[in-house]
Amino acid sequence: MTLMPPPELAARLATGLLSFPVTHFDDQLAFDEPRYRAHLGWQAGFGVAGLFAAGGTGEGFSLTPAEIDAVVRAAVGEVGDLVPVVAPATGGTAPAAAQAAAAQEAGAAGVLLLPPYLTEADQAGLIAHVGAVCRATELGVIIYSRGNAVFDDVSVAELADRHPNLIGLKDGVGDIERLTRTYAKVGDRLIYVGGLPTAETFALPLLQLGVSTYSSALYNFLPEFALRFFAAVRAQDRVTVYGMLNDFVIPYLDIRDRSRGYAVSIVKAGLTAVGRDGGRVRPPLTDLTPEERADLAALIQDVK
Repeated sequence: MTLMPPPELAARLATGLLSFPVTHFDDQLAFDEPRYRAHLGWQAGFGVAGLFAAGGTGEGFSLTPAEIDAVVRAAVGEVGDLVPVVAPATGGTAPAAAQAAAAQEAGAAGVLLLPPYLTEADQAGLIAHVGAVCRATELGVIIYSRGNAVFDDVSVAELADRHPNLIGLKDGVGDIERLTRTYAKVGDRLIYVGGLPTAETFALPLLQLGVSTYSSALYNFLPEFALRFFAAVRAQDRVTVYGMLNDFVIPYLDIRDRSRGYAVSIVKAGLTAVGRDGGRVRPPLTDLTPEERADLAALIQDVK
């Protein structure tokens, strides 16, 4: 597969909604490639701008490096000719750089660099970490600012200057001042992706800060609803956005917030509720209870 130039990837991702699909497991919690491929084929049919394999919603944190490679290759093989597939780079600097290189070899269109595992670092260390990953691949790289890898505006500007293949910042913090400073300093040199859990909740206000798109977990099981919501956000149609928030998103959040870790579990339960069998999550996550599944199914039925 021909490598997608980073500027082309950035332009494509900035124009539309982004899908972060779940990863399907069988009854023994092993990667279920046929069900995963079927899900991606369905997801690609609605005009989404990019597909991020083995991300947070895809339980990338619970996958082995070999499984991540298998998931990325399955995604590229199934829908890579239809929609850009972005692969994850995880862990410390050496494994993240190796995964970035492997993503290019597998035919992915780009890389999402997640925070390093279980360690704190200052800005100089984070700059070195990102630099090593950017040098390991020709693909466009998006950094995920959250947890123990929160980038300030000065660091983002320095990285953008140093690495032409750095194309974006995904924000998982929601710090208004930090985002304002970053956009003021860096501007449209990068694309900005909303990455807070259930990103629809924050999409309209973050649009004013330069965050033009976001990662939608809802797209997994309600793609048409998610696309209507995205269109309303981009049109700054406040009446429609807040109507959809009240009708579905906020009640959905109420179910999600009943237990820690449900941000992924509820998405798989949503797939099952629409007849597409999302299956189970891997530990340490837990699945919704039967009562919670029933509540979610009733909520989904009301908006379909």
